[in-house]
Amino acid sequence: MTPRSRRVLQAVLYEVFAIAFVGPVLSIAFDKPPTSAIGLAFVLSSIALGWNYVFNTLYERWESRQFERGRSLTRRLAHGIGFEGGLVVILVPVMSLWLDISALTAFLANLGLLAFFFIYAIAFTWAFDRTFGLPESAS
Repeated sequence: MTPRSRRVLQAVLYEVFAIAFVGPVLSIAFDKPPTSAIGLAFVLSSIALGWNYVFNTLYERWESRQFERGRSLTRRLAHGIGFEGGLVVILVPVMSLWLDISALTAFLANLGLLAFFFIYAIAFTWAFDRTFGLPESAS
Protein backbone atom coordinates (compact mmCIF):
# COMPACT_ATOMS: atom_id res chain seq x y z
CA MET A 1 0.00 0.00 0.00
CA THR A 2 1.41 3.41 -0.88
CA PRO A 3 1.92 5.95 1.92
CA ARG A 4 -0.84 8.13 0.48
CA SER A 5 -3.42 5.33 0.13
CA ARG A 6 -2.53 4.11 3.62
CA ARG A 7 -3.14 7.56 5.11
CA VAL A 8 -6.44 7.94 3.25
CA LEU A 9 -7.68 4.51 4.36
CA GLN A 10 -6.61 5.16 7.94
CA ALA A 11 -8.31 8.56 8.05
CA VAL A 12 -11.57 7.35 6.48
CA LEU A 13 -11.90 4.32 8.76
CA TYR A 14 -11.04 6.44 11.80
CA GLU A 15 -13.78 8.95 10.98
CA VAL A 16 -16.47 6.37 10.14
CA PHE A 17 -16.12 4.90 13.61
CA ALA A 18 -15.94 8.40 15.12
CA ILE A 19 -19.26 9.52 13.56
CA ALA A 20 -20.95 6.34 14.79
CA PHE A 21 -19.93 7.27 18.34
CA VAL A 22 -20.10 11.07 18.37
CA GLY A 23 -23.50 11.57 16.69
CA PRO A 24 -25.58 9.86 19.39
CA VAL A 25 -23.43 11.30 22.21
CA LEU A 26 -23.89 14.87 20.94
CA SER A 27 -27.63 14.35 20.57
CA ILE A 28 -27.95 13.17 24.17
CA ALA A 29 -25.41 15.56 25.74
CA PHE A 30 -26.80 18.73 24.16
CA ASP A 31 -30.44 17.67 23.87
CA LYS A 32 -30.38 18.27 20.13
CA PRO A 33 -32.38 16.44 17.51
CA PRO A 34 -30.48 13.47 16.08
CA THR A 35 -30.34 15.09 12.62
CA SER A 36 -28.65 18.22 14.02
CA ALA A 37 -26.24 16.19 16.15
CA ILE A 38 -25.34 13.89 13.26
CA GLY A 39 -24.91 16.95 11.05
CA LEU A 40 -22.50 18.42 13.57
CA ALA A 41 -20.72 15.06 13.94
CA PHE A 42 -20.34 14.92 10.15
CA VAL A 43 -18.94 18.48 10.03
CA LEU A 44 -16.56 17.77 12.92
CA SER A 45 -15.56 14.51 11.29
CA SER A 46 -14.95 16.16 7.92
CA ILE A 47 -12.68 18.70 9.57
CA ALA A 48 -10.97 15.92 11.52
CA LEU A 49 -10.52 13.91 8.33
CA GLY A 50 -8.62 16.76 6.70
CA TRP A 51 -6.58 17.34 9.85
CA ASN A 52 -5.84 13.61 10.13
CA TYR A 53 -4.33 13.57 6.65
CA VAL A 54 -2.30 16.75 7.18
CA PHE A 55 -1.11 15.75 10.66
CA ASN A 56 -0.14 12.20 9.65
CA THR A 57 1.75 13.50 6.62
CA LEU A 58 3.74 15.86 8.84
CA TYR A 59 4.18 13.23 11.58
CA GLU A 60 5.45 10.59 9.15
CA ARG A 61 7.84 13.12 7.59
CA TRP A 62 9.24 13.80 11.07
CA GLU A 63 9.22 10.09 11.94
CA SER A 64 11.18 9.13 8.82
CA ARG A 65 14.06 11.36 9.97
CA GLN A 66 14.34 9.69 13.38
CA PHE A 67 17.26 7.38 14.08
CA GLU A 68 15.19 4.92 16.11
CA ARG A 69 12.57 3.03 14.06
CA GLY A 70 9.22 1.63 15.18
CA ARG A 71 6.39 3.12 17.20
CA SER A 72 6.99 2.93 20.91
CA LEU A 73 4.37 3.83 23.48
CA THR A 74 6.05 7.24 23.86
CA ARG A 75 5.80 7.87 20.13
CA ARG A 76 2.17 6.75 20.09
CA LEU A 77 1.41 9.08 23.00
CA ALA A 78 3.13 11.97 21.20
CA HIS A 79 1.09 11.19 18.09
CA GLY A 80 -2.16 11.16 20.06
CA ILE A 81 -1.35 14.40 21.90
CA GLY A 82 -0.34 16.20 18.72
CA PHE A 83 -3.33 15.05 16.72
CA GLU A 84 -5.95 15.67 19.41
CA GLY A 85 -4.41 18.94 20.60
CA GLY A 86 -4.51 20.40 17.10
CA LEU A 87 -8.03 19.15 16.61
CA VAL A 88 -9.29 20.84 19.78
CA VAL A 89 -7.96 24.20 18.56
CA ILE A 90 -9.80 23.75 15.27
CA LEU A 91 -13.09 22.28 16.56
CA VAL A 92 -13.91 24.48 19.56
CA PRO A 93 -15.00 27.46 17.41
CA VAL A 94 -17.08 25.19 15.18
CA MET A 95 -18.88 23.61 18.15
CA SER A 96 -19.41 27.02 19.71
CA LEU A 97 -21.09 28.38 16.58
CA TRP A 98 -23.13 25.25 15.79
CA LEU A 99 -24.44 24.78 19.33
CA ASP A 100 -24.70 28.53 20.03
CA ILE A 101 -22.56 28.27 23.17
CA SER A 102 -19.53 30.19 24.39
CA ALA A 103 -16.05 29.13 23.37
CA LEU A 104 -15.36 28.24 27.00
CA THR A 105 -18.45 26.03 27.16
CA ALA A 106 -17.50 24.44 23.82
CA PHE A 107 -13.99 23.83 25.16
CA LEU A 108 -15.32 22.23 28.33
CA ALA A 109 -17.74 20.11 26.31
CA ASN A 110 -14.86 19.08 24.10
CA LEU A 111 -12.89 17.75 27.10
CA GLY A 112 -15.07 14.63 27.32
CA LEU A 113 -14.67 14.01 23.62
CA LEU A 114 -10.96 14.72 23.93
CA ALA A 115 -10.54 12.08 26.64
CA PHE A 116 -12.36 9.51 24.54
CA PHE A 117 -10.56 10.39 21.31
CA PHE A 118 -7.15 10.48 22.93
CA ILE A 119 -7.53 6.83 23.90
CA TYR A 120 -9.38 6.03 20.67
CA ALA A 121 -6.63 7.57 18.48
CA ILE A 122 -3.92 5.51 20.16
CA ALA A 123 -5.96 2.29 20.13
CA PHE A 124 -7.18 2.78 16.57
CA THR A 125 -3.68 3.52 15.23
CA TRP A 126 -2.31 0.45 17.04
CA ALA A 127 -5.10 -1.76 15.62
CA PHE A 128 -4.66 -0.26 12.16
CA ASP A 129 -0.89 -0.90 12.27
CA ARG A 130 -1.50 -4.48 13.46
CA THR A 131 -3.98 -5.07 10.63
CA PHE A 132 -2.18 -3.28 7.78
CA GLY A 133 1.43 -3.23 9.01
CA LEU A 134 3.63 -0.28 9.90
CA PRO A 135 4.14 2.48 7.33
CA GLU A 136 7.48 2.74 5.55
CA SER A 137 8.46 5.61 7.85
CA ALA A 138 8.37 3.32 10.91
CA SER A 139 9.76 0.10 9.48
